[in-house]
Amino acid sequence: MSAIYILWLRELRRYTRSRAQLVASLGQPLLYLLALGFGLGPVFQKAGQGSYLQFVAPGVIAMTVLFTAVFSGIALLWDRQFGFLKETLVAPVPRLQVMIGKTLGGATVAILQGVLVIIVCLIAGFRPVSAAKLPFAVVFMILIAVVFAALGTAIGSVLQDMQGFQLIMNFLVMPIFFLSGALFPLDNLPSILSVITRLDPLSYGVDGLRTMLVGISAFGPAADLIILAAVGALFLGIGSYLFSKIQL
Repeated sequence: MSAIYILWLRELRRYTRSRAQLVASLGQPLLYLLALGFGLGPVFQKAGQGSYLQFVAPGVIAMTVLFTAVFSGIALLWDRQFGFLKETLVAPVPRLQVMIGKTLGGATVAILQGVLVIIVCLIAGFRPVSAAKLPFAVVFMILIAVVFAALGTAIGSVLQDMQGFQLIMNFLVMPIFFLSGALFPLDNLPSILSVITRLDPLSYGVDGLRTMLVGISAFGPAADLIILAAVGALFLGIGSYLFSKIQL
């Protein structure tokens, strides 16, 4: 356990060392929050759906956690390129502990980024329905972070260079975000799109956050919690296996 803690702390320091990086990472969430939250607000309101800012804020928070968590895992490519990964793997520590430490470190950074975006949303005018449910919202943020940090680690363990990075972004990460219901309601969708959104693990993270923050739910918080936990365990298992197969 001490090795996991050391690796977790190392990853945490690595990503929080640069304040500029932390601030710059807020650019995309701000763009979605302000451009969509206020730009599409009148259209959403005329459709009888209320405030679009209230609706889209949980999706933007989930997006921040998703991208930060996945990128922390794909950072394995940089470690491999510059030799840092070799130094870690030759240490007398089981690779499972190395993978868990790196995953938890990346997930922690993603959670911190999500908390920062929550603060930004509050400044922009977003208001949770109940302050008492904020800790439960953080639980869903933790699950989202662990799920996609483990997925990022699995991806980083398979890729050999940065050439496949754009492929992963365009054909995996972006569809996961856009098909999660972060930007649109999941009710009354076409049958095919409805099935796809239910296969997207982020859909349950967004739904869980939206339930706790604004009181709107498509699947129910219990289903969201169970499915995210199951997918997290699955991705951790896959990530651990693939990480153990990395060749120096």
